[in-house]
Amino acid sequence: MTIKQERAAHLIHNILSNLFMTEVTDPALQFVTITEVEVDREIEYADIYIHAPDDQDEVMAGLQRASGFLRRELAARTRFRKTPVLHFHWDMAMERGERIDSLLDLLHDEPDAAPGTNEDYKPDED
Repeated sequence: MTIKQERAAHLIHNILSNLFMTEVTDPALQFVTITEVEVDREIEYADIYIHAPDDQDEVMAGLQRASGFLRRELAARTRFRKTPVLHFHWDMAMERGERIDSLLDLLHDEPDAAPGTNEDYKPDED
């Protein structure tokens, strides 16, 4: 990503985060967290990755309803030549991290037997 893209993504992230905290009144979007923002080279499209503890379908429907308001507010608070179209995506990293943690916890719960040892094994006697 270029410096211009990084700055634009950071600015969009900050503005949308503030909007979610202060001005968005939809209860489905109450606990939305923006995890990452990516913009294309021309800053025409912004991919916003979000996470929330609530139901994914409900949150995504709420974001669809609020997207016009969010884009209009973004346009009013920035000086982009063209306000980027906002595409919201559910960030799966949190679920993947929790899954990896649970698998690691399972490894720690294994018995103390060394891997590859088998107590029932008896070598062939010739």
